[in-house]
Amino acid sequence: MQNAIDKRKIFGEISLQKDTNMRRLLHFVPFWMRQLRRWVLVVAMVLLATQLVVAPASATSLYEIPALEDDTWVIDVAEVISRSNEGKLSSLFADLAAKTGYEVRIVTIHRLDYDETAQGFADKLFTRWFPEPEDQENQVLLVLDNVTNNTGIRTGASVKQAMPDAIATSVAQESVLIPLKEGNKYNQAVLQASDRMIAVLSGKADPGPPELKEDVMVEGTFATKEDTKESNATVWVIGFLIAATIIPMATYYFYQYMGSR
Repeated sequence: MQNAIDKRKIFGEISLQKDTNMRRLLHFVPFWMRQLRRWVLVVAMVLLATQLVVAPASATSLYEIPALEDDTWVIDVAEVISRSNEGKLSSLFADLAAKTGYEVRIVTIHRLDYDETAQGFADKLFTRWFPEPEDQENQVLLVLDNVTNNTGIRTGASVKQAMPDAIATSVAQESVLIPLKEGNKYNQAVLQASDRMIAVLSGKADPGPPELKEDVMVEGTFATKEDTKESNATVWVIGFLIAATIIPMATYYFYQYMGSR
């Protein structure tokens, strides 16, 4: 009889201790949930801030472009032109300048500031390199941003007589962009644009832009690497926010369930 009483007493104490521990645990869970949410929100804010701050910081500044030297024809900041093609273009442009006096230069950049356009960048760089009207007369500057695949072109007054603005615009918007729409073919794009400009400035007939294939995606329908990175970051942020809500709730109800058994 005494043994039965002792057993009930022991089991009672164990059950009481278990209930006490469970109540303490359930009391602790809401605090843990709040702490987890707080840290997840901090991580999410950091990720969002990174997307807002890093992007403009990596934009190509006008003053990152070096001062112009006589033998500089191609400046590939975006690193989208092969070394062999860069040498080929430099040779072609130098030969054109020696024969006609017209000077063509190509600059590629990696990302524009939010309030900047490729055309605006080209205009600013053109006036920086050639501040005086007489210096601008025989100059052509073609700028390509490899993040947006946007272009800008600026020509001097004398160049316009040989290559009217309509052709110059077509060079930037068609000769360059059509190969890019076909799969980011940067080398092909700059070579075709260069061949067309050289032909026109040499007094030959305008060969016109390349033919656009019907199955090619229109501009803006393909994602760049930067777009993909930003999309992935957004997915991570959303995932963290969902986890901050679901995991603590699931844990809380799990312990409630265990406590009721």
